[in-house]
Amino acid sequence: MEMVIKSRAVYAGLVVMIMGAGSTPADLDAQRLATEDPVLQGIWDQAIDNSHFERLAQSLLDSIGPRLTASPGMEMAQDWAVQVLRSWGVEARTERYGTWEGWNRGPSHVDLISPRVRSLEGRILAWSPGTDGRPINAEVTYVPDIRSPDDWQSFLATVNDKWVMLSFPEPTCRANEQWSEFAMPGSAERMAEDRTNGQQAWNRNLQATGSVDGRRRDLHAQLEAAGAAGIVTSQWPGSYGTTRVFNAYNRETPTFELSCEDYGLVYRLTQNGQDPVLRLTAEAENLGEVPVYNVIGEIPGTEIPNEYVMLSAHYDSWEGGSGATDNGSGSLLMLETMRILKEVYPNPKRTILIGLWSGEEQGLNGSRAFTEDHPEVVEGLQALFNQDNGTGRIVNLSAQGFIEAGASLANWLSHVPAEVAGSVNLNIPGNPGGGGSDYASFVCHGAPAFNLGALSWDYSSHTWHTHRDTFDKLIFDDLKNNAVLAASLVYLASEDDERVSRERRTVMGGRGGRTAQWPTCTPATRSSRDSSRM
Repeated sequence: MEMVIKSRAVYAGLVVMIMGAGSTPADLDAQRLATEDPVLQGIWDQAIDNSHFERLAQSLLDSIGPRLTASPGMEMAQDWAVQVLRSWGVEARTERYGTWEGWNRGPSHVDLISPRVRSLEGRILAWSPGTDGRPINAEVTYVPDIRSPDDWQSFLATVNDKWVMLSFPEPTCRANEQWSEFAMPGSAERMAEDRTNGQQAWNRNLQATGSVDGRRRDLHAQLEAAGAAGIVTSQWPGSYGTTRVFNAYNRETPTFELSCEDYGLVYRLTQNGQDPVLRLTAEAENLGEVPVYNVIGEIPGTEIPNEYVMLSAHYDSWEGGSGATDNGSGSLLMLETMRILKEVYPNPKRTILIGLWSGEEQGLNGSRAFTEDHPEVVEGLQALFNQDNGTGRIVNLSAQGFIEAGASLANWLSHVPAEVAGSVNLNIPGNPGGGGSDYASFVCHGAPAFNLGALSWDYSSHTWHTHRDTFDKLIFDDLKNNAVLAASLVYLASEDDERVSRERRTVMGGRGGRTAQWPTCTPATRSSRDSSRM
């Protein structure tokens, strides 16, 4: 049976009992804890009244910026994290796990120069070659109706020295919520139908090329071989001014993205025979295979040093914005938690580790490599807490399919301040989960690793993998709340006299349920030369 414990309900009676009838939490500012534990009180005081979040976030996100794996920005960010941890008295190091294709962005600029002049919102994608800083002017074309591979070959004969638009042109760039709120009856439905039909027709065109089911990687290579000047893309998630930014598929010609609005402008000009000309000026440097690292910090245990409680977050980001909510917020949470613990719990019972992983966006490579390189940590893991879905306060905690671990989690939550724990839904026994984030690198080995699920703040449509993922999107009150929760859970897990059970569920669902499918451990890809993801 699945059980979701609504901690708010559990604590409602407790708060009334402690505070008395007619009281509110604001009336008794000091009554936040179920027990008089000076460490838990110290965690609250540090997290709420002495938070370092804003200064840490400003340094990391504004000054250093995006942290693409194997980029100079990632190297600077890792050096910064090590220095910050050491300044708090935490042992810290970078730990090499392989190599990856290095890439460094310079300035890039995209302009419409005919039939009128307009500077466009766009940039080259990660790992794209630049133009050596020289402007490239080229006409634009798009994929026409393709019914067969022969049609595709005929189109390839027309692309020489042209920018090729290879993304679906959205019929509207108004935010989806505006269509829901303001549209006349039937209008939103018609727009949704037009978008669906248009997207399906576009995908059929790509599939009809005969190029491995229309995979864009293969199409890029063929366009490049046909002499195209480069590729133009746009991936719109549904909100104003936001565009997804991923990596370039090709290696010889530039790939750049345009905002939804500007992509639509250029597409319509092309479609209506108005002969748009785009100018791209871009600097970029391919650095070859360079070493890649994780950041590891440690507070040694005093009683059981070969057992571990671990804080986990991926440190790498896509590189259109500054990676604030994916996953600067999770990484900063784990750094702030280490600071708090070092201040109020400097001599833990078990060893406390922090892992800031690189290569997550390329397939959890950093955390997978760590589990392969450190079987002693996997074996001795008491609990790992991972966070990776934006800046909101944590509201979900799953036992991840460990059928007896829920007792430990519930026990720890019962000691966390009610203002924080009261918002957390505990799912027991939960499911093991797939490969969505770095906790999966440990769960697949049977180690108790738990994901801290947060409120989205429109993460999927507004910040995730977009160039709008910037400092201003962080919600610092929610992050302070999360620091109280994470630091409290780590402290309580470290002090617990019992090891967390590794007993796994074997049946999914109720009567007649199917056998549970536990994730298998995919080996870390330790070099971009061995990867099919690039």
